Amino acid sequence: MKFTLSWLKDHLETDATLEQICEKLTAIGLEVEDVDDRAVFKPFTIAKIVTAEKHPEADRLKVLSVDKGDGKLIQIVCGAPNARTGLIGALAEPGTYVPGIDVTLGVGKIRGVESHGMMCSEKELMVSEDHNGIIDLPADAPLGTSYAAYAGLDDPVIEINLTPNRPDCTGVYGIARDLAAAGLGTLKAAKAPAFKVEGKTPVEVKLDFAADDTHLCPGFALRLVRGVKNGPSPAWMQKRLKAIGLRPINALVDITNYMTFDQARPLHVFDAAKVAGNLVVRRAKPKLEWDTGPISDDQYAEFTAAGGPPFRLTSEWRIDPALNIKIADAEIGRWEEEVILALDGREYPLTQNNVVIADDKGVESIAGIMGGEHSGCDENTVDVLIESALWDPLNIAKSGREHGIITDARYRFERGVDPDYMVAGLERATELVLELCGGVAAEANVVGYAGYRAKVVDFPVSEVKRLTGIDVPASESREILVKLGFGVEGSGDVLQVSVPSWRPDVDGKADLVEEVLRIHGVDQVKAQPLDSHGAVNGKILTTLQIRTRAAKRALASRGMGEAVTWSFIPSEHAALFGGGSAALKLSNPIAADMSDMRPSLLPGLLSAAQRNAARGYGDVALFEVSGTYESDRPEGQRRVAGGVRRGTATLAGSGRMWSNGKSGGGKPADVFDAKADALAVLEACGMPMGNVQIEKGGPDWYHPGRSGTIKMGPKVILGTFGEFHPKALDALDVGGALCGFEVYIDAIPEPKKKATKTKPVLELSPFQAVRRDFAFVVDKSVEAGAIIRAAASADRKLIGAVNVFDIFEGASLGADKKSVAIEVTIQPAERTLTDEDFDGLTKRIIANVEKTTGGTLRA
Repeated sequence: MKFTLSWLKDHLETDATLEQICEKLTAIGLEVEDVDDRAVFKPFTIAKIVTAEKHPEADRLKVLSVDKGDGKLIQIVCGAPNARTGLIGALAEPGTYVPGIDVTLGVGKIRGVESHGMMCSEKELMVSEDHNGIIDLPADAPLGTSYAAYAGLDDPVIEINLTPNRPDCTGVYGIARDLAAAGLGTLKAAKAPAFKVEGKTPVEVKLDFAADDTHLCPGFALRLVRGVKNGPSPAWMQKRLKAIGLRPINALVDITNYMTFDQARPLHVFDAAKVAGNLVVRRAKPKLEWDTGPISDDQYAEFTAAGGPPFRLTSEWRIDPALNIKIADAEIGRWEEEVILALDGREYPLTQNNVVIADDKGVESIAGIMGGEHSGCDENTVDVLIESALWDPLNIAKSGREHGIITDARYRFERGVDPDYMVAGLERATELVLELCGGVAAEANVVGYAGYRAKVVDFPVSEVKRLTGIDVPASESREILVKLGFGVEGSGDVLQVSVPSWRPDVDGKADLVEEVLRIHGVDQVKAQPLDSHGAVNGKILTTLQIRTRAAKRALASRGMGEAVTWSFIPSEHAALFGGGSAALKLSNPIAADMSDMRPSLLPGLLSAAQRNAARGYGDVALFEVSGTYESDRPEGQRRVAGGVRRGTATLAGSGRMWSNGKSGGGKPADVFDAKADALAVLEACGMPMGNVQIEKGGPDWYHPGRSGTIKMGPKVILGTFGEFHPKALDALDVGGALCGFEVYIDAIPEPKKKATKTKPVLELSPFQAVRRDFAFVVDKSVEAGAIIRAAASADRKLIGAVNVFDIFEGASLGADKKSVAIEVTIQPAERTLTDEDFDGLTKRIIANVEKTTGGTLRA
């Protein structure tokens, strides 16, 4: 929101400096984002042309002698056709930056004659677009003084960063009201408009909505002004609009823009001569057009009876404009969408979600967002219809986003304008039209508006102390609220506060506390240390938060770099990794290739690894711990730790080295690296590793023979890992040796609650561990994990660990057979084992493995 200092002082009587105003604005929550003190215009001075002689080498140039008030003449070469002796204008000397042409002047020679500066045109000083001659000031213009001060170009421009809950401050008057409440001046009372009304506005307005749609337009006011003369707006208005970045168009349009920024009241003007019949406010709808004209009620009945689709207007049902319908072998009909040519010169096809203002010929305006080109006002406008209406904020936001239209009107309506100023705003706009364009005003047509019923909030004044820690006297709280426009009744500990119409964001007592605090001064809140509880605090973070941090730390310690990728991915990538459902498609994606919520972290990580490879960093290991989306329900969001390794980025290091494999090439990352990463995450998150089971194979995006699934029991899947399928990599346009994993952190069971946080006593056996080796011949289909589990179950107390150390396949074993060698660590705890103990344990190990896997002990 931008405004000039003089504009603010139209509504605020104050002696405060620019610095004090900016400081106070930020203090009361209207953060100042930028201040343009207009210093760029300060070097320009008012000067007089003493002589104007023809240039000796150019017919269209003149050599001027210019006096800036000190009696010293300055020589300037000028090509302006109106340059003449006695003209008073704006002088720019060497070293001056000229903003209109983005040039810093110097001393130069033009056709052999030195020129020490220039006399400026209005375009060069950004006063207007006029560049046909230099500025021609009145004879009484004071020589040697600042042209910026004389022309009002030294008016500072303030830009504030508004939060969405302050629609009242999208107008300068609302900002002035806040500053006055903060003690920085006195709010000037707005004078009630007074003008003569003759006759009635002949254009009727109908709000054509279903019973459940009346909220789309709670009120509409329209007035006809006859006999206007629409030309340029006055200089003061043009200067203010230009200062905030708006281009003046004509008086009628400029008045609506001025009201938008001055009073936060967007308006629209129609050329009455271009409006056919009465106005209807409704949802946009497709039309069934016939070769012989619009369909009649009888034809429509015949059409539906003949089996045509019913005339339903729902967001799910889309109409094919190319669909031709034949009825009774006679007439041909077509569905046609309503289209509007808007003021920005673009055509917008309208859907039934859009509210429009239409006349007998069709749509004239997208309600609350942008008017139509057809009924726009120009220099030929004689009779004008001024519209002031109320629109549903949510519908305005959705319609504006649907069409990608960003306007100052939309910005205000989607935040909520003052409903009680709808008619008053029309009155003020009418007064400006009569003042600047002349004409005669008719009586206004007001439909739909039922008046404003103020919300009343019970406000215990003690809440200020309780919520802020500041003891603000009740009298000061009352005074602040009254100055802000709230109605306050009652005198006890609880006040009854009525909320003004321009504050839709205030709903409860906490909102009133905020109002009191920001005006009293947030800087009055004293910094205080947190109270000590005199004891060690309990756990603050949730289990999921703790595990997220632990997973990140574990992966970073394994040489992987953390990446943050988009939660949105292309629909093809989503479908490839198990997603792509309609519920997870974005209705308004920020880019065409970010259309779906990601079902997996891997597409983003693979793309990131490929981008690194394209820039010469092929050996990368990346991880991310974030959310994935399986449905649009809260339970469909998962917390996942995922990672990929590319090239030689293994735990042992990456790149070429004489000790790394053949010919110095590093060993490529493979399925076992991905498995180790996944298991490291599970262990860091506190998963009991004895309960982890690994099954062969994984999702389709992994290589079927080089992937695995990590489970706990038959149903709970903890994660997947493996090398990627070539088809998946081709679809992602990714290449190279790649492996990856995903661990579902939220699938890990919650740890059991313990009665104490104290760690158990460390118990170490005084007896030496003994290791025994076994080799079993089993079918190739038997997993090594099954052998490990079978051996470990022979005696849980004595067997400390079981590890595979060799796998052998050969013709001597037989077809489809393999030998798996395991090392069993036996750890006595109570006594030294005898030979009989070892023999018994050995027999139980062999029996368990043979029974479970069908294998035999290898001789």
